[in-house]
Amino acid sequence: MREVDRLLHATKLNAEMRRASARSGHQLTDVARAAIGGPELDEWARALAAKEAPGCQAVATAVVYAAAGVGTRQAVVSDLFAFATSFLGAALRLRLTDHRELQVLLHAAAPVIEQAATDAVGRDLADMGGCVPMADVMSAWHERADGRLFTS
Repeated sequence: MREVDRLLHATKLNAEMRRASARSGHQLTDVARAAIGGPELDEWARALAAKEAPGCQAVATAVVYAAAGVGTRQAVVSDLFAFATSFLGAALRLRLTDHRELQVLLHAAAPVIEQAATDAVGRDLADMGGCVPMADVMSAWHERADGRLFTS
């Protein structure tokens, strides 16, 4: 877990995104220790306190899933479904869709989520990474902006 956390942290190109991910991961760890508890979370919190790992949110989420006894595939499907729900919820709030169409779209996303989960679980750690140059550029601009609505 520590190796994955360090690798993930290194893929974040600007300090703002690294800080945001670590802050979220630490907060998730604290909440999960209170809500779920268990030796996995205690050990992860100890590693974070000792600065043995940065504590990225995605890795903290994996530790929480493991502590709760959720299997890898189910954890990946759950996170992808949560992303789809959040994305569609934003579309609903922006009035780009209605409640009924949102449910249709979410149902239609299920096969894509299943395939993406299957593909992700089968990958090697060396495949970890991403390439979203425009997001990195925009994030770098945001990091230096005079006025910001969010920290990341």
